[in-house]
Amino acid sequence: MTDPDAITTPEQAAEAAQAFRDDFKRIKTEIAKVVVGQEGVVGDLLISLFARGHVLLEGVPGIGKTLLVRTLAQTLSLDYGRVQFTPDLMPADITGTTVVAETDDASGRVKREFRFEPGPIFAQIVLADEINRATPKTQSALLEAMQERHVTVAGTTHPLPSPFLVMATQNPVEQEGTYPLPEAQLDRFMFKLNVGYASRADMATILDRTTAADSPEAQPVIDAETILRHQSLVRRAAIAPHVQDYAIRLVLATHPAGESFASSSDSGRFAPPQVNQFVRLGASPRAAQAIVLGARIRALLDGRPAASIEDVRSVALPALRHRIIMNFEAEAEGITPDTVIETIMRTVPVEAP
Repeated sequence: MTDPDAITTPEQAAEAAQAFRDDFKRIKTEIAKVVVGQEGVVGDLLISLFARGHVLLEGVPGIGKTLLVRTLAQTLSLDYGRVQFTPDLMPADITGTTVVAETDDASGRVKREFRFEPGPIFAQIVLADEINRATPKTQSALLEAMQERHVTVAGTTHPLPSPFLVMATQNPVEQEGTYPLPEAQLDRFMFKLNVGYASRADMATILDRTTAADSPEAQPVIDAETILRHQSLVRRAAIAPHVQDYAIRLVLATHPAGESFASSSDSGRFAPPQVNQFVRLGASPRAAQAIVLGARIRALLDGRPAASIEDVRSVALPALRHRIIMNFEAEAEGITPDTVIETIMRTVPVEAP
């Protein structure tokens, strides 16, 4: 495969794009040997991977969220780390800590020195299982790692491996003993994916695979170096100014008029009445970044040279749903962020006003 940094001709660009599509398909096929159904979730998960984004998976227990993450790590030949979040988990249990180590010098005397013992965050794919069961103090241990790809312990900064992807899971039903994720934490996830129940046919396949003597296992498909090349390639995909502006207007449409810290003249200009009535805080610029990157990858997967309006619309829901803060009236009337986002996509015109 041609290195994206060395691409100089349209033929080389086409070759790199085709290699990306082939690897994307191979990964999905390998995951499907273990994970039944959930094609849309798997596709969005891989989009996040190649966009260097983190993912929040939400679904009831027992539908395969952990299995999906573990299978993905197997197909990518990446180091896999798992952290079971509990109320007594401490930040050092995630990031690591500095310990006193004893060694013998040449004269036989015991020498003591400080040594950093890395935590499970020092993996390429990190599963933060039931992330909302840990206290806000422990949840905040992920903030630096997710945004800056390094960890600071005792004043020393330690870089994380590359590629680096945090995949967190949470249960939307059971609220006892949980701590809602703060907005700063949610905003660092590129996508929030809702993992639903299996269909009747998928349930039959699950039973056939899991209750038989032999269970299928995923095999490695690509390595870290190939993933890094693909991540570099997708950022070179084109997006027309009017398509990017549409993504911007979708994000601005989540900002209600009169938002307390809004200073832009565009605040509230694109928001439909439902946003002004039910939304307390709108999405941040990270939402626009997620939408544009996701749209570029959709275009590459479809064999097109530039992202389209439909590409933007296809990734808007997972990029926005966790970044919109609803007010009390919305909760009382059962209005969800997904409902508001669907209204926004119906009302925001494709052509810029």
